Amino acid sequence: MGVNCAGFAIIDDEVAQEASKQELIRRYFRYRCEYVMGFTDSETVQKTELFLKDFALNPTDRLVVNPAHTAAKDAQKRDKGNKGIFCGAAIELQDGTIITGNNSALLHAASSMIIHAIKYLADIPEKIKLLPPHITNAVGNLKTNILHDKTVSLDLDETLIALSVSAINNPAAQLAIEKLTDLKDCEVHMTHIPTAGDEAGLRRLGVNLTTEPYFSTKDLYMP
Repeated sequence: MGVNCAGFAIIDDEVAQEASKQELIRRYFRYRCEYVMGFTDSETVQKTELFLKDFALNPTDRLVVNPAHTAAKDAQKRDKGNKGIFCGAAIELQDGTIITGNNSALLHAASSMIIHAIKYLADIPEKIKLLPPHITNAVGNLKTNILHDKTVSLDLDETLIALSVSAINNPAAQLAIEKLTDLKDCEVHMTHIPTAGDEAGLRRLGVNLTTEPYFSTKDLYMP
């Protein structure tokens, strides 16, 4: 189909317009992060900011942005981050439900969010642990005492592997794992640039990710 005929494929103009606006917001976040990492220039960022202004859009028009920030703020209020770092993440499920997560001494924010999301989808009560202490302790020992990592906190890739090990003897974990495919194409926002393990895990799950242009340092989140 030629570009001049693309319009004939649109059967719902309102939906198409909203999808276009959401893509503009996703590009805004993407280029801001790429600028911080040195992959693009300030002119590109400024152009996306002008696009948002021209269409009267706000970054918070992306529904997962505010919940992610709220999760980070709540973590800060409860002092539930990790070594003074407070991160938040939010995912919008296919039914419109928004699930959040924050970082802790045990999990990265992305890991917490995904665990909460699949427990919700599998209708697993909050009090049931998908990752029992004997598994997290073993992984923590490997990371800190053998691999000399600075923190035990599990990124998403590590969390998914630990979850698969837990599923051997934990039916709830197996049930939750089966819900991972339901996350494909869901919208996700994080208050920080993800680590390599978080980014890899989210990419494999097939979510649409945006992030704030901040690294996971002590000045990550400022209310």
